[in-house]
Amino acid sequence: MTFAGVNDLLGYWVFGPRFCDTWIAFDVMCSTASILNLCAISLDRYIHIKDPLRYGRWVTRRIAVASIATVWLLAGLISFVPISLGLHRPDDPLVYSDGTQPADIFQEYPTCALDLTPTYAIVSSCISFYVPCVVMLGIYCRLYCYAQKHVKSIRAVTKLPDTSIAKSFRTKSRCNKPPKPQTKLKPTSPYHVSDHKAAITVGVIMGVFLICWVPFFCVNIVAAFCKTCIPDRAFQVLTWLGYSNSAFNPIIYSIFNTEFREAFKRILTKGARARGNQPSTSECGELRSVVVHKRNGSTVECNISPRSSAGSCQVGMAAQKHRDTIVSAI
Repeated sequence: MTFAGVNDLLGYWVFGPRFCDTWIAFDVMCSTASILNLCAISLDRYIHIKDPLRYGRWVTRRIAVASIATVWLLAGLISFVPISLGLHRPDDPLVYSDGTQPADIFQEYPTCALDLTPTYAIVSSCISFYVPCVVMLGIYCRLYCYAQKHVKSIRAVTKLPDTSIAKSFRTKSRCNKPPKPQTKLKPTSPYHVSDHKAAITVGVIMGVFLICWVPFFCVNIVAAFCKTCIPDRAFQVLTWLGYSNSAFNPIIYSIFNTEFREAFKRILTKGARARGNQPSTSECGELRSVVVHKRNGSTVECNISPRSSAGSCQVGMAAQKHRDTIVSAI
């Protein structure tokens, strides 16, 4: 991006003709790797939600490293191999000019632009964007449908009567005034919120991705067939729009996914563990109380906050706890 910025600001290439192809190869490789990594993340989320019990055995550190290496290897093959062999450049390379400069000025101030043959433009665009885009759309649509179905099933469980015998277990407290447990059922609104959050998550992830990359890859193919149809300035703007997706991704995934957020915290704080993974304890040394109701195989878990006398209950089977995981994992 640094070399692209210098090239766009100056209007000509100052780093030599040999490095021009190297820069284009790195540009194609990094853009392709960014999109393929997003596709790999969507596949990882799909496995995590559909089969969470086997996810830990399937997606090991070795598998993760191998997947990342495969993504970068494929990105390198689609970029460096054809570009180093000169298969990407047409026989009559395009010289960008606005018509106000004499022709010999481009010999003194050479240009370096992404000028591709139609064959390479189509093949590289399909591998770099269109195929991963279709895969991501399919996966996230399935995840959204699964989340909706899961939330509806949990919502049905909450309609069970709450007339059952409760047993309360409370740990010792060093507080002056021990809390008085009171149970109350949460309304069904959290399930509507989770349903809405799943739609927002999928919409934001795919919406930003499509807005950033669809214009560029459409123009990229058009420019390969019609050299003068796309203005140079428009192509540059769409290129930087695609670059911006890499800046949006960490923000989007850290906002909507707790696992990514904790991973970013560990990376930015040099391995410091996130506080959210520690056991829940109060300042006065009391663990939260738990009240369990049983009726027809269902459970009601009442968590008593040590700072307040009020508690809250969550109704459902074991799948209810998985609800938030599904929405967050998307």
